[in-house]
Amino acid sequence: MADRSSVVVAPDSFKGSLSAPDAAAAIGAGVARGWPGATTRVKPMADGGEGTLDAVLGAAGSAATRGAIDVPGAGGATLSASYGIVDRAGVPTAVLEAAQVVAITDAAGMAVPVGARSSFGLGRQLRALLDRGVRHFMIGLGGSSTNDGGAGLLAALGVALLDAQGRNLTPTPDGLATLASADASGLDPRLKSCAITIMSDVNNPLTGDRGATAIFGPQKGVARERVRAIDATLARYATIVERAVGRRAANEAGAGAAGGLGHALLLIGGAMRSGAEVVADLVALDDALTGAAWAITGEGRSDAQTLLSKGPAVVASRARAKGVPVSLLSGAVDALALPELNKRFDGCFALPAGPATLEACVRDAASLLADRAESMARVFAAAFDRRSGR
Repeated sequence: MADRSSVVVAPDSFKGSLSAPDAAAAIGAGVARGWPGATTRVKPMADGGEGTLDAVLGAAGSAATRGAIDVPGAGGATLSASYGIVDRAGVPTAVLEAAQVVAITDAAGMAVPVGARSSFGLGRQLRALLDRGVRHFMIGLGGSSTNDGGAGLLAALGVALLDAQGRNLTPTPDGLATLASADASGLDPRLKSCAITIMSDVNNPLTGDRGATAIFGPQKGVARERVRAIDATLARYATIVERAVGRRAANEAGAGAAGGLGHALLLIGGAMRSGAEVVADLVALDDALTGAAWAITGEGRSDAQTLLSKGPAVVASRARAKGVPVSLLSGAVDALALPELNKRFDGCFALPAGPATLEACVRDAASLLADRAESMARVFAAAFDRRSGR
C-alpha cells in the first residue's frame, strides 16, 4: 500500500516567473493545505537549461560550492557567470550552465543582433576552470540566445577560425560567413584528459530542416528569410572545423542544442545525455518515488516538446515505472498537445483557473500554483481515502 503521507513534488522551472525550487515550494504548500497530514518529498527538476545549476547544487548539498567567473556574454558585455563545483567521490566536477552566460533572458545579450552573438564566454569559463585543475565537467545546454554552432566556445579553447587572408574572424554567425579555414593545433591539450557530460533536452542535428537554425533560430531573433543562409553558413563551418579537429559531429543527436553548442562540445570529446535524466539521478528521484502515493510535476508551458525528454516527461516515466500516479501542473497547457499529454499524465492542469492578465500570472505565480495544488490535493486525497476504504 502506498504511503498516504508521501507526495513527490518535482517540477521544472516556470521560466520568467519561478525557479524550480520556488515552484516546488509553492506546490508543496498547496498540497499541505489540501491534504492535511501529508508530507512532501521535494525534488526540483531541470533538463540542462535554466535552473540546472541550482538543481544539481541543491541535490549535492554540502558536497557543493558555488562560484562565479567574469566572462563575455552573448553580446560581448562582461557578466558574472555562476558555476558550481561538486565533490563526487573525491573528484571535483564543475557544473556549468550555458544559460548563465548566453541566456535568452539576458536583455543585454538579446539587444545585440543574433548574427553578432557568440558563445565565446562559455569557452572562456571552461578554460578558466581548466586553469584551476578541474578535469570533470557537467555542462547544461538550453535557454541560449546564440546560434553560432559553438564557434565562440571553440575559439576560446584555442581553435583558430580564419578568413581567406588567414586572419582570425569573429566567431559569430556573421563572422562565419567569411570562414575559409580552421586550425585546431592550438586547441587546449588538457581537454584530452577531461570527462565532459553534456546535458540537453533536444536531439536535433546541427543543420537541416530539424537543425539549430530552422527549429530554434527564430525564437532567438533569426529572421525567417535568413534561416537558410545562416543554416548554410553553419553547414560549411561544420565541414571546415570538423576537418581541422579530426572528428565529425554535425549529424549526431543533440549537435543542434543551444544554437550548436552541442556540436562544439561533442567535437572536444563530450558525451551527450538527457539533461533531465542526469538531474533525476542526481536528486535521487527514484528513491523519492518508491512507495509514494502521488507525484506532481510541471513547467512554465507544456506542449508537444514536453514529451521529448523534458523534465516533466522524465518524472512521468519514472513515476509510472514505480506505479505512482503523476499529475502535470503547468503555467499553460497547449490544447493541441493535450491528447498525447493525457497518455503520459494522470491529469493535466494549467494556471490560472480563470481569466487573468499575463502580468498578474507572472506576479502571482507562486500563489496561483499553491491554490491550484491545494484543489488538486483535496480531490486526490478524497479519492485515495475511498480506494483505501477510509
